[in-house]
Amino acid sequence: MRVYSALGTVALYASIMAVMFGIGAYIYLYPVTSIPSIKHVEFTGNKHLTDDELRTLAGVGVHENLATVSNGEVSRRLLKSPWILSVNIKKEFPDTLSLTIKEAEPFALLDINGRLFLIDENGKLLEEMKDSPIPFLPVITGDPFREKQGFSHALKLAKLMRDRGFSLERDFIEIMISKPHELAVMIDGTVVILGAGMYKEKLERLLELENHIGNRGILVDYIDLRFADKAIVKPIKDEVVN
Repeated sequence: MRVYSALGTVALYASIMAVMFGIGAYIYLYPVTSIPSIKHVEFTGNKHLTDDELRTLAGVGVHENLATVSNGEVSRRLLKSPWILSVNIKKEFPDTLSLTIKEAEPFALLDINGRLFLIDENGKLLEEMKDSPIPFLPVITGDPFREKQGFSHALKLAKLMRDRGFSLERDFIEIMISKPHELAVMIDGTVVILGAGMYKEKLERLLELENHIGNRGILVDYIDLRFADKAIVKPIKDEVVN
């Protein structure tokens, strides 16, 4: 029995040595450097960032070794951009690195002392607008760093207006943070004072008022919806609508 056991141990070690020798021989004969370098870096899912911008962010170029490129490192570089929410990377041997990008969607324009920034629906700054603003996005005016609660209210109101279809039905919407807890909105030239809270109900009242005002042909200066039991409409002469 001991003889067989010893023979089995020898055979096991011999097998291990053979495998290790085989691996070493393979590495010697076919080193990693023999794997073709990257010839194609392909991006899908990107709408706002160009392929060239993504290549720069990724820091991956042609002639790099596909096998040694770190997916984790490339992802970390790309996720530094506020535009990029997630990255999926696949190595397609022998020479293609394929990256699927999920980008943030522009939600509104933020006006901070005359400087315009694209933001997502969570209020994250995406980029500063250097050219003409995007006309179909609502504008939030105020400083989110000094008026955090007001900015949070403004984002909530902008989402409600989007879901209700205001952004599609109006040419221009500007949400103004007038006080830390109060908002006013300019809709196609008409100022609507909303105050704080109950925005969904106030938007429904605004829609009813717009029909009433349109039917009566009233030229409106502003509408005040801060009160629970009435709406104040300021036309050429003062008028209260119950």
